Amino acid sequence: MTLSEHICVIIPAYNVEDSIESVVRGASRYVRKVFVADDGSTDATAEKAASAGADILRIEENRGKGHALKMLFERAGSEEYSAVISMDGDGQHDPDELPRFIAAYLEYPDNIIVGSRMHAGENIPRARYNSMHVARFYISFASNQFIEDTQCGYRVYPLDIIKQMQLTQDRYVTESEILIKAGDMGRRIRFVRIRAIYGQIRSHFRPILDITAITTYIISYFMYKFFVEGIFSDKPNTYKKGNLRDKIASYRRIDLFYQMATVFMGLPLQSVYTLMHILLPVFIKNNFASARRLDHGFFRITLGSYLLPVILLIIIFEKIAGYFGVKLQYVDGFIQTFYPNLWDGG
Repeated sequence: MTLSEHICVIIPAYNVEDSIESVVRGASRYVRKVFVADDGSTDATAEKAASAGADILRIEENRGKGHALKMLFERAGSEEYSAVISMDGDGQHDPDELPRFIAAYLEYPDNIIVGSRMHAGENIPRARYNSMHVARFYISFASNQFIEDTQCGYRVYPLDIIKQMQLTQDRYVTESEILIKAGDMGRRIRFVRIRAIYGQIRSHFRPILDITAITTYIISYFMYKFFVEGIFSDKPNTYKKGNLRDKIASYRRIDLFYQMATVFMGLPLQSVYTLMHILLPVFIKNNFASARRLDHGFFRITLGSYLLPVILLIIIFEKIAGYFGVKLQYVDGFIQTFYPNLWDGG
């Protein structure tokens, strides 16, 4: 088998009977195998995917995208595929862009490849684009590299990378968890630019609940990462499968408590870490190694953390003004100013 024959397409699917058939048929033009995880759908998603030629994994009740991805990784690995391309079943990902991902995989078989829509901001709903921008700032920092679009689910995952991490999160948080852990164990994440398709497509992404869950996980990860980086010299990559953070996450209630605690203690702890960043290099050379690679990177992340409540206040102010017919867009410039790409000197 050639390298390209070692890659398959995986699709987590929930109530997408109107689109799944065309997605599967489109993907089948470029890969030999398409796996669809029917995540407890109440419509004909599974039947239509099967009729289009997909292999179906049935999940009896809806468990969320993260759980479906884990099952699909396991299934593809059991059939000796080396890598998978994940797609959504709702039509947001154009199958005709698969050759770009396959070409990128052939050139960089040891890297995760992520689709990027950030160049097409005019086609992305404003609130969604702004949340993507802020998420990119934090996930890139945690991953020790710039990732142009951290929220796109159109990706190539080499399965050897997945096997080197313990996936502990669910729903949409899992995709952020993978990027953070892969980058934090020293793996490279690249991107290919794709179309931004929204329009009338119905997404199961819950803006408030899912963004809150992703944000909470990122904060909890940072608090552990900064602790490790703060007390060790030259340790920019802190993730190893089964580390203390993974052990905490193995217990659902303990992990929930930990995440909530780090959210409430995040700003005080960030202040402590800032003091460690300033004072401890006398004793621990090049601690916070990932941040020291960047020009004032640690202080940018600290400032960004303190300004997160300000974003919320600006959004509320804009909405109130909107009720009175006044259209304001202050939050866009605020986010671009205080949550830049630190890897280009921004």
